[in-house]
Amino acid sequence: MKVVFMGTPEFSVPVLEALARDHEVVCVYSQPPRPAGRGKKDRPSPVQARAESLGLPVRHPLSLKSPEAQAEFAALGADVAVVVAYGLILPQAVLDAPRHGCLNIHASLLPRWRGAAPIHRAIMAGDAETGICIMQMEAGLDTGPVLLREATVIGAEETTGALHDRLSVMGARLIGEALARLPELVPEVQSAEGVTYAAKIDKAEARVDWAQPAVAVDRLIRGLSPFPGAWCEVAGERVKLLASRVVPGMGVPGQVLHGMTVACGAGAVEITLAQREGKKPMPPADFLRGFTLPDRLG
Repeated sequence: MKVVFMGTPEFSVPVLEALARDHEVVCVYSQPPRPAGRGKKDRPSPVQARAESLGLPVRHPLSLKSPEAQAEFAALGADVAVVVAYGLILPQAVLDAPRHGCLNIHASLLPRWRGAAPIHRAIMAGDAETGICIMQMEAGLDTGPVLLREATVIGAEETTGALHDRLSVMGARLIGEALARLPELVPEVQSAEGVTYAAKIDKAEARVDWAQPAVAVDRLIRGLSPFPGAWCEVAGERVKLLASRVVPGMGVPGQVLHGMTVACGAGAVEITLAQREGKKPMPPADFLRGFTLPDRLG
């Protein structure tokens, strides 16, 4: 099939690779290069970098609203467009241009967690499972009918980073299946019940409140790892907490019980990966080498 691919972050790269292997990718759309790194030089998105290494043409318009941009898209003559975390709203003229429309790979079990941060929100909410949906795109926010879905259990100690990588591979496999079976797939209209929205993560959410129950603290730490990273104050220094598990323990919220086990409002959490400012993420044994925790964390 002649495919237009539209995506931007690392999550989208395995999908692009799978499509380029099995189909004719006529063009790749991605967000424009952004300033990054210490020098703040423009850096292409992960999708653009991979597309260029594969020899694929790349476009990165700031908008698709102009008649010129829409005409350029339509002129590609695509059978289908595959969209994965692209970052721009697609006007109706773009949605209608490919012969089979635009398919979106969404990292949740729709209608739960429509929106920008479905992986983070699933872990932060304590969901037992999540998954991938292949959805026929329409004008609403992740409201289109679902062509294929597959669920997966969320591990008890799984972080957003680890789940992200699993779902990315799952999405690449599932879109391949969807394209192979496209004529026979029956669109399933999303239920009006169970709709939730995965709002973009606000950095103001990231500070740990030790007065919360241990299960909530643990979900926050795992849900925000690796980005933006939940954090607490340790002897006046901001420390990122990147992995944890719920363990037995009682004490005043924020009290360091032993090692890197910290009391919460109910129960305790053991921090299993942490990162000081300007340092690499470290397990407890390395983190505590030459650094003594105070009796209580802020």
